[in-house]
Amino acid sequence: MAEKENKHLYALVGKNISYSFSRGYFTEKFKKLALKNHEYINFDIQSIHELPQKIKENKKKLKGMNVTIPYKLEVFNFLDKIDKKALKVGAVNTIKVTKKGRLKGFNTDVYGFKKSLKPLLKTHHKKALILGTGGASKAVAFVLENLGIKYKFVSRNPEGKKQISYLEITKEIIQNTHLIINCTPLGTHPNTEVCPDIPYKFISNQHVLYDLIYNPSETTFLKKGKEKGAVTKNGLEMLELQAEKAWEIWNDN
Repeated sequence: MAEKENKHLYALVGKNISYSFSRGYFTEKFKKLALKNHEYINFDIQSIHELPQKIKENKKKLKGMNVTIPYKLEVFNFLDKIDKKALKVGAVNTIKVTKKGRLKGFNTDVYGFKKSLKPLLKTHHKKALILGTGGASKAVAFVLENLGIKYKFVSRNPEGKKQISYLEITKEIIQNTHLIINCTPLGTHPNTEVCPDIPYKFISNQHVLYDLIYNPSETTFLKKGKEKGAVTKNGLEMLELQAEKAWEIWNDN
């Protein structure tokens, strides 16, 4: 009984997440650290409104959660407190369960993206296109702002001055925008042949194409960039960095 009560449980909150990186990563981490009383599971829910019940069922042992598509924005309404940075970003991907059982939201995507992007940047990387407008794109935009890189979101249904449609991406835009970040799920396993609809023929060796997707390790988006001489990077390092940051937060007393 005592062993059960000392169990430390962590979970990934998302939808259709059987493929998830987090569970495998943390399960492996717990093995390496010989943390036998630690477990990481998936809260695979069809609606964010199922979350309170999942938390209630695991109340005594739940210590922390990661949040993925499509709940990084919706989860705000279920938190007791939100870290200042996460509030500014407008998205939460890490939740700490305090000793009193309160839920505090953080954003570790910002840390992971910034640290993995910076080594790729050169002085001509002054403008960026962010493909997609979901929770992860908010963290990307926050980092770019922080680095002094101007950006525009690309959306199928653009709203406001900061967003353009895929149809509006001209040769001139591509030739003057040397950083392109894919924050959409297009190209994720098993639908690996698809990719964001941008004019790849204008990509050059001046470009950096960064894909938040990590499975497959080289998406069609990255392949097309590489063919044109661009520097390419997938999202694995970002995920690992944000996971380690989450672990730090969960263990910070």
